[in-house]
Amino acid sequence: MRILIVEDESKTAAYLNKGLSESGFLVDIASNGEDGLFLATNYHYDLIILDIMLPKIDGWTIIKDIRRLHPDARVLFLTARDGVEDKVKGLELGADDYLVKPFAFSELLARIRSLLRRGSTQSSDNLTISDLTIDIIKHKATRGSIRLNLTPKEFALLVMLAQRTGEVLSRTLIAESVWDINFDSDTNVVDVAIRRLRQKVDDPFEKKLIHTVRGMGYVLEER
Repeated sequence: MRILIVEDESKTAAYLNKGLSESGFLVDIASNGEDGLFLATNYHYDLIILDIMLPKIDGWTIIKDIRRLHPDARVLFLTARDGVEDKVKGLELGADDYLVKPFAFSELLARIRSLLRRGSTQSSDNLTISDLTIDIIKHKATRGSIRLNLTPKEFALLVMLAQRTGEVLSRTLIAESVWDINFDSDTNVVDVAIRRLRQKVDDPFEKKLIHTVRGMGYVLEER
């Protein structure tokens, strides 16, 4: 799926581009309202992430033209304007959602996936994938009849993967959700954690459940 980001702050745009690309999206970026309006009205995007305070043409004007030309387009305002009147105006002009900066990438990604109606997650207190069983309440994980000895962080990581079975999770999302850090450096904390988790969940067993998707992230699924 293709997403257009209309954002004039280069650091924010780069962060969004990295996180969304790792999550499997194709991303185009416009650094001013004029370019954003041109791309939004001349090309198809599954979602448009739009700032309000932009050079040349503001977000209010852009969404009016988008709604006039492409009434079914999905638009999410991502802006520092946090006043109630701004949120009301954005939604009344036709935005599908409105998120205020600073934001958590995990929340943004959840809202994007909700707008795109992509899949569903398991919400039960007991998760089962192949012979792997996870009891969230009792903080217990087993494969077959063997209890897995996991640290709290390993268990949290496994639950996150299991709740989104079949969905490729980026390093950015994993780092923010499990460690509450922005994955904007060269740290390999996620790769190390996945390796240690595999040693307990996969290595002793013939069937492997945790898989690497090159350039994107990790997925837990039965293959």
